Amino acid sequence: MITVDNIAVEFSGTTLFKDVNFVINENDKIALMGKNGAGKSTMMKIIAGVQSATRGKVSRPKDTIIAYLPQHLLTEDNTTVVEEASKAFSHVYKMRDEMDVLNKQLETRTDYESDEYMSIIEKVSDLGERYYALEDVNYDAEVEKALKGLGFKQTDFTRLTSEFSGGWRMRIELAKILLQKPDLILLDEPTNHIDIESVIWLEDFLVNKANAVMVISHDRAFIDNITNRTIEVTMGRIYDYKANYSHYLQLREDRRLHQIKAYQEQQKFIADNMTFIERFKGTYSKTNQVTSRERMLEKLEIIEIDEVDNTALRLSFPPAKRSGDYPVTVEHLTKKYDDHVVFSDVNMSIKRGEKVSFVGRNGEGKSTMIKSILGEIEVEGTCSLGHNVQVGYFAQNQAALLDNEMTVFQTVDDAAKGDARTGIKNILGRFMFKGDDIDKKVGVLSGGEKTRLAMVKLLLEPVNLLILDEPTNHLDLKSKDVLKEALQDFDGTLILVSHDRDFLQGLSEKVFEFKNKRVIEHFESIDAFLERNRIDSLKAIDLMG
Repeated sequence: MITVDNIAVEFSGTTLFKDVNFVINENDKIALMGKNGAGKSTMMKIIAGVQSATRGKVSRPKDTIIAYLPQHLLTEDNTTVVEEASKAFSHVYKMRDEMDVLNKQLETRTDYESDEYMSIIEKVSDLGERYYALEDVNYDAEVEKALKGLGFKQTDFTRLTSEFSGGWRMRIELAKILLQKPDLILLDEPTNHIDIESVIWLEDFLVNKANAVMVISHDRAFIDNITNRTIEVTMGRIYDYKANYSHYLQLREDRRLHQIKAYQEQQKFIADNMTFIERFKGTYSKTNQVTSRERMLEKLEIIEIDEVDNTALRLSFPPAKRSGDYPVTVEHLTKKYDDHVVFSDVNMSIKRGEKVSFVGRNGEGKSTMIKSILGEIEVEGTCSLGHNVQVGYFAQNQAALLDNEMTVFQTVDDAAKGDARTGIKNILGRFMFKGDDIDKKVGVLSGGEKTRLAMVKLLLEPVNLLILDEPTNHLDLKSKDVLKEALQDFDGTLILVSHDRDFLQGLSEKVFEFKNKRVIEHFESIDAFLERNRIDSLKAIDLMG
């Protein structure tokens, strides 16, 4: 369907990738993988047509619709949510309006025999043929289904997009993409700002309703559930696997083992021939053999072993004093903003050493509860911390709170106290900030680097109650695995808000569900909770037909 033909990208004397060829077929669901900096987003932009390759081309049939959702975007500020989402059908509305204008001209004109009159009739006929050939769709209903599926309430539809956060604006753009029913959907980190229910809805749509899909994501469960093919960008070339991400990891390891074996055999072959050449160089009777072997070695293509990212985040939480039996106790807690009730009469207690998850749609009160526990907002009822509780808090926007004008070193130096100040370079080294990295300004760091830096600040003091609100946004799969291992080893109490099911798996032993102004306690793991609720969640959302 769409052909990527021999594309290459070069800049400043560096080749990002070259001689890349592959075909995207109808109904392919592709994970585009590779380490940070390998060129995944660049590849996606070239396919989307928003960036040009240095060489090569992307071919597609006429009238092919490609929809692209970048990591960062801005919607207009002067339109409502429903108006912005309805732009998905702007081509339909444009045809209809153009027909109305032309029909009015025909009603008022009397030059029936003129060339201009006949030209208008031809235009109306052509537009009408295309317009009435379109599927009979209730566009308003389609817009409503998509917006509700992605977490918007009916009361949100008439609000201006400027009133929403970047994550919610991303959902509006995602709704526009889904409504277009494109031939190919390109998604660059689509799950970073949406809750678990919306991720489940998106998965269901992409698997059962979408045509071809290509996605870049660090959410392992998401890409495993939706993809059947993995294209890996590494060392300037690609490898194409007819497998989802987990299976691809096994195949990639097998490939590397074969490469290592072939490389070792080739090196032995080269060494044996070099020994022969050195031994018989200058021997008249062996001249032809020596020359032949020299030419053969010159033409030999050296086997390359795929690079492995050996930079490893090493993370462990420093030991803290033992807290009281119940680090968090909530009794008859209610929070309102004017007439809007976030939650009402909530009772909750969290035992020392428990690892719990707060789940629920965005806007149901998860972050508000965290602010209540931290004493940052006024509430009705009581919300108290237990004896000797030392809190470490990672906010959802923690990385954005860093000072862009400070260097990496200054950021940590400013937060460190006591003995920690003498070992700042070692601390930063554990978080993959080495050499010149520590002198970089925060403003030039990637999202993942900023998240790691914010995590460094969290670890400067020992804590026994960790509260993490979406800590994995912008972290790559390897960093998420290391953070998860550290949290599993953490001997304190953990409150975790995350939409990343793979990250939550094996971490959370109890779930507090925020729904309909209530907080419901579930004595089960996040996996059991989601499995029990998955079908109900999908039924509750009126999916696009």
